[in-house]
Amino acid sequence: MAQKKNVSMAVIKRLPRYFRYLSDLLKMDITRISSKELSKRMGITASQIRQDLNCFGGFGQQGYGYNVEALFNEIAKILGVDKQFTCIIIGAGNMGQALAHYKNFEKRGFKTIGIFDVDPGLIGKKMNGIEVMDMKELEDFVSRNHVDIAMLTVPYEDTRETAERVARLGIRGLWNFSPMDLKLPYDTVIENVHLSDSLMVLGYRIKEIFE
Repeated sequence: MAQKKNVSMAVIKRLPRYFRYLSDLLKMDITRISSKELSKRMGITASQIRQDLNCFGGFGQQGYGYNVEALFNEIAKILGVDKQFTCIIIGAGNMGQALAHYKNFEKRGFKTIGIFDVDPGLIGKKMNGIEVMDMKELEDFVSRNHVDIAMLTVPYEDTRETAERVARLGIRGLWNFSPMDLKLPYDTVIENVHLSDSLMVLGYRIKEIFE
């Protein structure tokens, strides 16, 4: 089904969750599922599921439910999982190393092709088979390789300068792990990731329940 325009970001952010649950259903050899059954597994209402999927044309059949494999494949197409995005990691510290060794990225269509840092102690080391390069080589590397996404794991004070440098090279996607909420005057898509925010929400929920 063709994606409709003006789909809310809230719906888009739920799609990877549908993708994960449908992947689990396939592993369990479940071939079809109703919105009611899926809602029980996911903890959201059946009407919300139907509304979300109807944003992309709808995939269910009344009295049958959803074909799990077909829905999984359609959501994969919507998310671009069926395509191949090339990525670089800028910042080869602890977070950068964790990203470099995370196997599921490539399974989801995100292939890391380069890692960069300014630390002489890290330059030349290999992470998941990729040699860490000097940041001085960034421009030359991007000129010779198509790069879709840069994952930024640099210190807070270096974030904006590094992001602007990357955006000027024409890299259209930035996955930013700095505490800074990046906004740039470029035609660049930015996803800011704040791990500590999620941890603080968990802390709040524990406090509310157990105190």
